[in-house]
Amino acid sequence: MKRPHPMLRLSARLLLTLLIPLSTAWGAFALAYRLSWPPVPAYALITLWCLLGAIVLALLWRRPPLWALSIHLLALVVLQVWWHTLQPSNQRDWADDVARMTQGRMAGEHLLLENVRNFHWRSDQDYDIVWESRSYDLRQLASVDLLTSYWGMPAIAHILVSFGFEDGRHLVFTVETRKEKGEAYSELGGFFKEFELSIVATDERDAVRVRTNVRDEDTYLYRIDMPRPVMRELLLSYVEQANALVDRPRFYNTLTANCTTIVFDMVRGIIGGLPVDHRLLLTGYLPSYVQDIGGLQQGYGLDELRNRGRITERARQADEAPDFSTRIRQGVPGWIVEAKINND
Repeated sequence: MKRPHPMLRLSARLLLTLLIPLSTAWGAFALAYRLSWPPVPAYALITLWCLLGAIVLALLWRRPPLWALSIHLLALVVLQVWWHTLQPSNQRDWADDVARMTQGRMAGEHLLLENVRNFHWRSDQDYDIVWESRSYDLRQLASVDLLTSYWGMPAIAHILVSFGFEDGRHLVFTVETRKEKGEAYSELGGFFKEFELSIVATDERDAVRVRTNVRDEDTYLYRIDMPRPVMRELLLSYVEQANALVDRPRFYNTLTANCTTIVFDMVRGIIGGLPVDHRLLLTGYLPSYVQDIGGLQQGYGLDELRNRGRITERARQADEAPDFSTRIRQGVPGWIVEAKINND
């Protein structure tokens, strides 16, 4: 049997020298985040897994590459069998703010929603728990606003979508990690099935105040230039997705199933033709993407939209005011159009 050319073996070794450490690291993180063993045996297994990766890497340069590849693939198959036993669930001891799942249905032209969150937040640990049933007349649907809330790096933000009605009410939908009690959010853990996915409908005062007034996040509001039929389809798409999660839970994923990609998939399903862009992952830059596709108010530069749409201080000053939603929109381009409609 003819032996492989030396250059082919070298190329295979170089490629595997890159892939084996990467897959070993992925397996170590998967075990660290999802192995439900006591600490000592869990750490022991993770150590053994990393040691096996190192042994395979050493074997790669001392024996034909097929030996190392076979051993590593066998180990990965065993790991994948365990990985696929991890299934999402709606039956856990959930944190209070994601304890219930929003559901909705249409009755004529009215959208009937169950489990709309309307917490009164004093701190992340001190709040009044309120879940409500609400009805919205979709004939009064008047606006859609994009909110971006930053807590650290400018490239990363949480995305919320607020639907405004002619009666002055605003309903916010937010895609959340469904954390269990005592569990903290982790971007890295979001890659490893640590959280389920949740779509929560909230009163706007709840969704905005908890970020600006409680968590000291910096929040911006942009009026979306969207025809009313598309607004309606987007709202109903949120409801459809929320209903689906009640029957078929799924895992949150930092990269593929997060607060931006879920919304992007819904909008693309409605209007089509939207380009995939790195700003869908670097969520802090999402407003520039929306502007590039013609989704923000026309006649304004992005810097002006951002400066006039910064609602952080207005939200802190409005705090518990009954006209909270009106106050935070003062000066936001496009808002005055809705105000005129409401007054007519």
